Amino acid sequence: MSYTDTVRDRFRDSSLPVVVTGVVVAAALVGAPLFLGPVETSLLITMLLIAIFGTAFNLLYGYTGLLSFGHAMFLAVAAYTTAKVFNLIGPMLGFPELFGGASVLATFALAVLLGVAFATLLAIPIGYLSVRLEEIYFAMITLSFSMAVYVMLLQDITGQFAGLVGLDGTARELLATNGDDGLTVSFQAMGDVNLFGLAFTFMNINDYLAFYFVVLFFFAVSVYALWRVVRSPFGRVCMAIRENPERARSIGIDVTRHSWATFVVSAMFTGLVGTMWAPLQSSVVPGIGHWTFSATPVLVTVIGGPYSFLGPTVGAFVYEYLRWYIDQYPALAARWQLVFGIILLAVVMFFENGISGGIRSLWSRLRRG
Repeated sequence: MSYTDTVRDRFRDSSLPVVVTGVVVAAALVGAPLFLGPVETSLLITMLLIAIFGTAFNLLYGYTGLLSFGHAMFLAVAAYTTAKVFNLIGPMLGFPELFGGASVLATFALAVLLGVAFATLLAIPIGYLSVRLEEIYFAMITLSFSMAVYVMLLQDITGQFAGLVGLDGTARELLATNGDDGLTVSFQAMGDVNLFGLAFTFMNINDYLAFYFVVLFFFAVSVYALWRVVRSPFGRVCMAIRENPERARSIGIDVTRHSWATFVVSAMFTGLVGTMWAPLQSSVVPGIGHWTFSATPVLVTVIGGPYSFLGPTVGAFVYEYLRWYIDQYPALAARWQLVFGIILLAVVMFFENGISGGIRSLWSRLRRG
């Protein structure tokens, strides 16, 4: 047997368990809402959204070596945009009359487009300024920008500005954030979908089935797109910057420009999460732009493993399930920070590269017999 045949056989042996695992997980995700109640389905939707959030963040952190403490601002901007589209822009453009039973789907599609667009537009200047700094300074400047956006949402700065320049009516409503009360995402007027005779509820607190499959679709597309990014020459350059920025510069890589592009791509997928976070919660509040929410992708990445592509996804499922499990016991829920801190400490101390690294290490040991 030739060397090439031996390598091919080893590759097949090592990839088969991955393929089988992927098929089983995909089948489980597709079939899960058919057997789960509304609470469990809502939790699963949250896990999928946090998984996209963590994977997008890890493109910047695990693959490029830039730790951001402000990614929640892009999610918040997209979520507020989604609320405005459902509450004002959709009805103002006459979507219920134009699209009939499909108006809620058309409104949601517009919300996704505008939410991602505004998050990306916000990331362009912020990323341009931030990537000129490195290490802790980069983390601090992203934290500063995030808190600035949070204060603008909390104090309704845009709404006050609209009043100062003389805007009123719909124009002012489009800019107003309603302060600490936030915005309610209204599905009541156009929550029922009638598409080619197929009638279903797009979003209902007692029935998340349709929305779950929408989120699952975006999860699959986002994870695949980000996987293609990290496997491309672009992703290889990201890893070169992470390992040694000075050496990357010495071979002709524009580190600043490449880091800026990575920042914008990461923010774009984070904005996509915001467009689905608003409908899931049925409201948006300034708290989703606070730095503490920006810590969520950091935690899920550390738990799952920053140097594994699926690490943030594993971390998201573990993180959200643990939080839900802790809440089931009042004694633990009252001290959930302590309990979760102990769990996080154990992961960091005893698992190399998080849980995904621990699983890979265990599988390697099993294969070696």
